[in-house]
Amino acid sequence: MKIAILGSGLMGAKLGRIWAQCGHELRFAYSRSQAKLERLAAETGGCATSVAEAVADADADAILLAVHWSRVEDVLSQAGDMAGQVVLNCCVPLDASNSDLVLGPKTSGAEQLAAMRPDARWVATFNTSPSESFAPVFARKGQADPPQLLTYGDDDGAKSIARGLIEDIGFTPVDAGGLRTGRFVEPFAMVTAELAYGQPGGPALTYRFEKLRD
Repeated sequence: MKIAILGSGLMGAKLGRIWAQCGHELRFAYSRSQAKLERLAAETGGCATSVAEAVADADADAILLAVHWSRVEDVLSQAGDMAGQVVLNCCVPLDASNSDLVLGPKTSGAEQLAAMRPDARWVATFNTSPSESFAPVFARKGQADPPQLLTYGDDDGAKSIARGLIEDIGFTPVDAGGLRTGRFVEPFAMVTAELAYGQPGGPALTYRFEKLRD
């Protein structure tokens, strides 16, 4: 697949490196440092480009939006309308200190993004497990009882593409419903962040849900 990654922070960089190992072709865009984009491109065999060029690529199978919430309007202004394109969103709507949600409980970041670009095919995922978990999950890929990862969106085709990319990392995708579910998932992401960064044991946190049957 051809994947455009908008954002070169922990999420974009770590997912990009693993997807490259899975054989995907990457385009990195949007960073304060052009040198950082070029390093990521060199590491992964991809390319560093502008947001507009990355999004305009007609062959791109998916776009990953991986920026801080404060940068969303800026990056979308460069991305255009993204009509018909599959966009994976891993952004949580956090304030500048990353300590509080700025949206909710009657809306969510996922819903707001869809309102900003209604012609894009949005699906939210990768926002409930810290980026530090990706490498160890990938290293254990194929073992029994893989960790799960929530995904949610209103476009079944977009969710199908997201499922494949989630499985590439080594997670089992769990369909949590439509974008409206973001009202509940985004606070849950804050819980996983507290468990990862605020409690002992290190940040490589994963989870599994089980339905118990008699």
